[in-house]
Amino acid sequence: MNNILKTTFLLSLLTILLVAMGGAVGGKGGMMVAFLMAAVMNFGSYWFSDKIVLRMYNAQEITREIHPSFYGMVERLAGRAGLPMPKVYIIPDDSPNAFATGRNPSHAAVAATEGVLRILTPDELEGVMAHELAHVKNRDILISTIAATFAGAISMIGSMLQWGAMFGAGRRDDEEGGGSLIGSLVMAIIAPIAAMMIQMAVSRSREYLADASGAEICGRPLALAGALRKLHSVSQAIPLTDARPATAHMFIVNPLTGGGMMALFSTHPPMEERISRLEALATRTH
Repeated sequence: MNNILKTTFLLSLLTILLVAMGGAVGGKGGMMVAFLMAAVMNFGSYWFSDKIVLRMYNAQEITREIHPSFYGMVERLAGRAGLPMPKVYIIPDDSPNAFATGRNPSHAAVAATEGVLRILTPDELEGVMAHELAHVKNRDILISTIAATFAGAISMIGSMLQWGAMFGAGRRDDEEGGGSLIGSLVMAIIAPIAAMMIQMAVSRSREYLADASGAEICGRPLALAGALRKLHSVSQAIPLTDARPATAHMFIVNPLTGGGMMALFSTHPPMEERISRLEALATRTH
């Protein structure tokens, strides 16, 4: 429940930030134009991103006949979660990772790399796939799309403010809702960064929730904790081929590397904290 409330709060912050940016541009007209542009782009992403990302990573769909053990595992977990059977894919990559995609539970897909199938025990693999099915059950793809829509709109408005300031349009009449040139420039720079950080925080909250829900689905929190520990270690040594920042939030462990300031913009919570929460959950349920 805490993660759900946190997600609601963060989405509300994005809404407030968007309204403030719209006012800085010069009223409701500029805000609505930028918002509609971002909404159209993200609407297309919501409907077609599953096909795009699966093709991007050369994911190959499997059936029960092609890979009976893995397909059967996903089928059992989907039944436990009360979900329709998703499409199942394998990504030909040695880096251990997995993700879920699709616009709703009836149009979902789960994908795992060859690396994750190779290094995990059956119990650990169940934990990973339960985590991905939890994303489907919790409708995280929809929530991520909403967050991306607001963040995209804020970024667009920030660009509008910067161009306006460059051409002397930063100073507007107070009755029109505009601010000073300096105020507009500050908001144009700070607001998109703040929006991106809020969007990343939304993603991190959903990861915690998917860990807890996934542990409930598979019934073994420690198996998922062990899987995360392995995936974090090996994925750093064997990076995912052609990993992209735009899709990093989809994977169970971050396929990108980087520390320090990069941690502020990470789509994933600290691995130590995820494992600690799962271990605490195992203690409470036994």
